[in-house]
This record gives sequence, structure tokens and C-alpha cells, in this order.
Amino acid sequence: MKYLFLLFFICMSNIYSQDVLNFNKKFVECEDKWIIFEPNEDKSFTFGFIYIDEQAGLTINREGKFSIGEDKLIKVERLKDANIKIRLRPNDVKVAIIPESMYKDLQITKKPEWLKYYKTDTTSVKRLFRWGFIYNGYNECSKALSYLKKAKEIDPKYEGLNVELAFSYNCLNDFENAMKILEEEIILKPIDAYVNKEYIYSITKTDEIDKATKRYFKALKTIEDHTFNAENSFNIMQYYYKKKDLKNFKTWYEEFKKCKNNNKTLDEYAERMGKDLK
Repeated sequence: MKYLFLLFFICMSNIYSQDVLNFNKKFVECEDKWIIFEPNEDKSFTFGFIYIDEQAGLTINREGKFSIGEDKLIKVERLKDANIKIRLRPNDVKVAIIPESMYKDLQITKKPEWLKYYKTDTTSVKRLFRWGFIYNGYNECSKALSYLKKAKEIDPKYEGLNVELAFSYNCLNDFENAMKILEEEIILKPIDAYVNKEYIYSITKTDEIDKATKRYFKALKTIEDHTFNAENSFNIMQYYYKKKDLKNFKTWYEEFKKCKNNNKTLDEYAERMGKDLK
């Protein structure tokens, strides 16, 4: 594989002396960009265009593949069906952004013609909220926040907007701003499981842990949706772990184990924390 990279870069350096292809970009960093995947087994390179579909989220439109001949010329093989669209989920795959100097040889333009059909609405609160939601899902919270703030300027009461803003702030460790939003939101939506989850998380990042535990037990009685119970108890348990409070950690470890939990990673972390404290 290293040999393939070396061969590729040597060829490319001769053809595109001003551009270097680095396979160091995550999918989420490539919205509205042409990208190349690392070499295939036959030394060819698959390429496509990444964009956001409002419903499907981050998507790639695969266009074809190319190879470099012995004459150092690029040979492009277009897909017979150019509408092969694949939803992209968070993973560790890295790609390279295609520089404009390669567009002519790859027979592409900066923006494909079909992209305009996905850009008919770029400024509505619905669109801004959706893009913020998608980027939060990829933990690109700073970028998400830029969209969500614009949405709030248009409609501060848009459904789901405030808790999504709070998620961004929590993700960015800005717990003060998250708390300001959630203190108001929890009054408006006291039995919303997701709002409650974000609220408890924010509190556990402060020294008001008693407030978090009271909210937790109140939620057990008033909220029918138990989806986040395990995560809520885990976050409180983690607070005591960081404080090296073994007694309270054990109490919340037992509470955590009572909760239905499909996230095995939380189980592993909880067990490690327990062993570490002991």
C-alpha cells in the first residue's frame, strides 16, 4: 500500500506540481466537494461528490474511477449509472479533496449540474436547523452551532432548536450557555426525555450534582420514555468517579446497572471506572 501511495504521488507531482493530495479528510469535512478514496487493489482511484441530502444526511454521489497509465495520462471510467448515491455514516475513512487542476482530466466541473436541485432552499429556518442537526450528529458541533444560531435569529421558538443548540454547547464544553437554554427549556418541556437528558448532562459538568440527582429521580416518575435512563445515571456516576468518591460511585453504579442499556460502550467504561477507583 505504501508503494501505491508513493507511485501515485510521484505521478501526481509530475502532472499537478502545485497540488498535493492528502488522504486526511473525514467525510463530514467535505460537504460540496469532489473527493478521491485511497487506491483500490487494481491501483485505480474511486471518486465522487459529497453533499448533504436534507432527509438522508451526508451523501456521496459516486461518479466513477480513474487510473494513471504508463504514459502518466489519467484514464477515466465513468459509472454507467451516475446516480449511485450512498449515505455516509460517521467512520474513520479518510479521503482527499480533488484540486481544481484535476477537474479537466476527470471531466468534472466545480459543482455538478444536479447539485442545484439540493440547493433550492438554503436560508430557511427549517434548512438551517436540519444542517445543524446533521453536523451535531457527526460531532462537528462548532459548524452545527453556526447554522443553529442563524436559525434562532429567524425563529427562536422553532421546534427542537433550543435543545439542539444546547447539545452543541455541551459538545463544545460551553456548559454555561447550555444551562441557560436548558433551564428555560425544561420548564416548557418537563417530560421530554431528550431535553431532560441534555439538562442532566449539563448539570453533571458543574458542582450542582444534587440538582442532577433530583432531576434524575423526578424523571423516573414523570417521564415514560426510558431511553436515556442509563446514560443519565452514567453521567452522574461519572461525576463521582472524577471526584474519586467511591461510596457514591458504587451507589450510582448499582443504579446504572438497573437501567436498560443497549450501549455496550457505557458498560465497558463503567466497569473500567469501578476497577480504577478500587
